[in-house]
Amino acid sequence: MANVAVIGMQWGDEGKGKIVDILAAEFDIIARYQGGNNAGHTVITEAGEFTFHLIPSGILYPEKKCIIGNGVVIDPRALLSEIDYIKEKKVKVNGNLLIDERAHITLPYHCTLDSIIDEQRGKGRLGTTGRGIGVTYMDKVSRIGIRMADLLDEETFREKLEINFGEKSYLHQKKINLGEIVNEYLLYGKKLSHYVTDTSLFLNQEIAAGKKVLFEGAQGTMLDIDFGTYPYVTASNPVAGAVATGLGIGPTKIDEVLGVTKAYTTRVGEGPFPTQFSPEFEEKIRLKGNEYGATTGRPRRCGWMDAVVLRYAVRINGLDNLAITKLDVLDELKEINICTAYKYQGKILTEFPSLLRVVKECELIYEKMDGWNEDISLIRNYDKLPAAAKNYLKRISELLNIKISIISVGPRREETIYL
Repeated sequence: MANVAVIGMQWGDEGKGKIVDILAAEFDIIARYQGGNNAGHTVITEAGEFTFHLIPSGILYPEKKCIIGNGVVIDPRALLSEIDYIKEKKVKVNGNLLIDERAHITLPYHCTLDSIIDEQRGKGRLGTTGRGIGVTYMDKVSRIGIRMADLLDEETFREKLEINFGEKSYLHQKKINLGEIVNEYLLYGKKLSHYVTDTSLFLNQEIAAGKKVLFEGAQGTMLDIDFGTYPYVTASNPVAGAVATGLGIGPTKIDEVLGVTKAYTTRVGEGPFPTQFSPEFEEKIRLKGNEYGATTGRPRRCGWMDAVVLRYAVRINGLDNLAITKLDVLDELKEINICTAYKYQGKILTEFPSLLRVVKECELIYEKMDGWNEDISLIRNYDKLPAAAKNYLKRISELLNIKISIISVGPRREETIYL
């Protein structure tokens, strides 16, 4: 298909970075449509390990165009640091990276407010990354945000900052130095100016010319501001529906949606997580799967695969195909569980509840399957997988009523099975 969206089906960290990286070879453009530098994608190639926070994973291919769309919020300081980081690794950026002029920017006071707001929630704190992402989106919907285009126009940038620093504002009360921010960020704007353009116009022109686009998001469906485990969610929409609004293209331009899930489940931060392992077993899987956040380094919570969550993600995103990552992490297990349904007050629930109290109080219904107890990391052909591994994959496909097209058995590009 011409244009494909890659979507996380769980609470993020599903391995989208690797999947985008290996698929990018077949596409002309890789476009990021939401989130900020609170996300992290790790890609391992023969040239080494790369971690991206804002720049699309496809930047590792020198002939590809990479776009940061209007739906992304950009910390200019963090973006310039990331550009320097990949340039040092001999990755081509100039001429390959485009930034939308409508993308909102994160400023230092957003990060300060982010941490303060989360601390003030007390018992209900969300455990944000502290990168200021949520507050930047707050300014956006409050219509006081500052966009990349504003940053490139000194008069507009100063005017908007002065409004935000008005006498009644929190920023004025805290005596945050306006002049320092203006001088520092105008310099960042000059350094980024040659990347900034109308990427919606560019994308639509390229699609009309027959170019193929891979759409890349951050986080996962269960962190979506509308459809995730609210309020323990991110501040944007990682679901497939946000591709159109986050890049300025019509929804008819998306030809296929590929969902990415781990062979088990993880999440970082606070919020419900029904299938979480016991502490001892969780630590074992965490070490085996290197389950630590690419952005914060925080240990991820780990649990069994949850078919209730995944069925929900299939429906919300209109998935066409499925990629399963980290199957090899389960190699040493004699028995593997899949949560197939929840039980609440005597009723069987096969759809994910909206009320978090229900999620927390549910009894989980598990289906036990045999493990394969065998190293599969060197296998490149589906037929050569152990019978128990194939049974596990087949059962996942049946429970979700979706075809599996990619299986990852390790972090490297070549550690992949294509169906």
